[in-house]
Amino acid sequence: MPDQSPIALDDVSKAIIEQLQEDGRRSYAAIGKAVGLSEAAVRQRVQRLTDSGVMQIVAVTDPVQVGFKRQAMIGIKCTGDSHTLAEQLSAIDAIDYVVLTAGSFDIVVEVVCEDDEQLLRILNKQIRSLDAVTSTETLVYLKLVKQQYNWGTR
Repeated sequence: MPDQSPIALDDVSKAIIEQLQEDGRRSYAAIGKAVGLSEAAVRQRVQRLTDSGVMQIVAVTDPVQVGFKRQAMIGIKCTGDSHTLAEQLSAIDAIDYVVLTAGSFDIVVEVVCEDDEQLLRILNKQIRSLDAVTSTETLVYLKLVKQQYNWGTR
């Protein structure tokens, strides 16, 4: 994700985002009725919001239900430029989340795997083998209790 300044959103755009966070399949007509715009105007605003990178409309799956039985968060300590390492980690297919952090770890990543064997291969062959990685700590998910994406807008 590129570093960007937040885009100024008016109240109508915020309301559209909140409508889609409640139900990403909500029709433009229904959203228009809720926010006071025509269907065409909502379609144009949604297009601008997605084109600008403010939002994405995606299907969120339960990884276990689609064959990924192991998820883990991995804390990584590194030497050198953490941005460079973050880019290398971002290229690994099984990693779905990469964030530069302050504190005990320089980078935290999330992996979604078919099983423990795949997790071990990713750790040993793809993450720990990178030159800048000095140590890792793996937090294996036992049960996902809460995951949401409806934090609204400010």
